Order: sequence, then structure tokens, then C-alpha cells
Amino acid sequence: MSRRWKAALKLSAGRKGSYVLRLETDKGWLLVTHPDHAHLAGEFASQWGNEMFAPPEPREHVLRGVYRHDDGWRGRDIQPAVTQQGKPAAFSAELVGAYSAFEEIDLAAYLAVRREAVQLIAQEDAYAAILISMHTHDLLSERADRSTIRPEQLPWLDAFLVEQMSLQRALLEQLQEAGTIAAEAFTAETFQRNFQLLQACDNLSLLSCVDFGGEATLLHPLALRNGGTSEVRVERTGERAFRLTPYPLASSKLVFGLKARFVEGKRFADAAQLKSLLDEAPFQQLDVTITA
Repeated sequence: MSRRWKAALKLSAGRKGSYVLRLETDKGWLLVTHPDHAHLAGEFASQWGNEMFAPPEPREHVLRGVYRHDDGWRGRDIQPAVTQQGKPAAFSAELVGAYSAFEEIDLAAYLAVRREAVQLIAQEDAYAAILISMHTHDLLSERADRSTIRPEQLPWLDAFLVEQMSLQRALLEQLQEAGTIAAEAFTAETFQRNFQLLQACDNLSLLSCVDFGGEATLLHPLALRNGGTSEVRVERTGERAFRLTPYPLASSKLVFGLKARFVEGKRFADAAQLKSLLDEAPFQQLDVTITA
């Protein structure tokens, strides 16, 4: 089990609004919001599939799930936060692979955001909402360190997990009754394959946003056209440039856009100072290059 998800939980979960990813430069920080990180993940998913790797199906619904899986953070990202050291509170390269700690997290607020992310998309695409709910359930069951959650809060978490499973069943019944998606899309195997693709693209986006240079994979063995699966290794080859082996995308070299803001300075007095600088900072379009 990879621990990088645990780090993501720690750094982006419990503060009242924070840019989810940060990359330190010589003069300051490049900061990326949750929705912009998710958009990059969706761009990866849109190019997924070739002679070896199976493409996402049902395509429209899977892509919507990947693109929109962090919509619940949209309002909170407006208000950035700083750490005790005065750095932007966000996930960063040095925390890939680190354990999370829930001591600093407002768990109730975090669960509310995760709930909202699923509910928002459920109103327009029940299939995508199931995938997002599966992603959320996995983060908070298989990948969360329960020992760092206060004992009196564990019932909140457990109730939330039960709620998500119930929601998944209700949404599946809704889809089956509607009959607008082919029945083969509703098998447990298909949902698992699409959930794993969501997490693979999400993880590749995390690695890209922080320009991670260590050893990494795309978390799960991923579906092949021949019915098998394969792990995908990630190797950094340059600035925000990565080689995937074996290669799962449609073209042997693809360049994706990542929206970020640059804030000058390494330390900030408080969240208000950081917000003021962010409000004045224009968005930049950064290149992310993926090659075979």
C-alpha cells in the first residue's frame, strides 16, 4: 500500500481552505488548487488506452468522475492557509510517501467536503459519483492511519464510510432502473477497474504537480486489453516530465497544461498575507510532459 495518499490527507484535508499542491522554486511557490489538479488527472484519463492498455468504459462517465473528483474543494480553496513555519499549507514533494497524521485535521469539515464532492456530481452523473465515492471510501478506509484519529472521532469516520457504501448502492439502483448505460458497465469488476484508473490518474497528477523525482508507480495494476493487468512505473526525466513504463497513453509523447499561481517569498506572516499575494497573482500555464 502506498503511503503518499496518507500524506495528501494530512496536508490538504483539515484546514479551512488551502491550495492542495505546492512546488518550491528559487523565489517562492507554485500553487495548484484541488480542481486544477483534478483537471490534469482528467486530461490523463482522456488519453488513456492504446494497443496494450484498455481505454475507460463507459468513457463519458469515467472521464467525468476523474475530472470532477475534487469539486467539493472548490469553495474552500479560495481561503489559503499557512503552516506553523509560514509555508503554504499544501501537499509537497518531500511528503510523498510520508505517513499522515489526523491530529491537526478538522475531521468533521473534511468529511463534509468529501460528502459534498460526491453529492455535487451525483446530481448530474450517478456513475461518476459512484467512482468518486469509491475513491473517497478507499482513502478513508484502506489508506488512512486510524491511529492518528482521536478515539471520539472514529465513530464519525465509520458512519461516513457506511454512508458512502449505502450511497453507492442507491446510485447503482438508480442507474439500473434508468437503463441508459449498458449493463456490463455495472459489474463489480468494471467499477473496480474504473476506480483504479481514477486513482492512477489522480496519483500521476499529484506526482506531476510536485515534480516528484523519487520512485513511484500508478498505485494499482491497471487493466490491459488482453484481460490481464500491469503495474505502471513512473520515472522523472526532466522538469515536470515523466516516463511511464509500460506506457498506457494514446501517443508516445503528450504535453498537458497545468494551471498554477506563483507567489513570491518563502515564508508568510499569516494566511491573510498569503491570500493577498494569491489574489494578485495571475494564473500560469505549466507544461507536463508524459513519454513512453
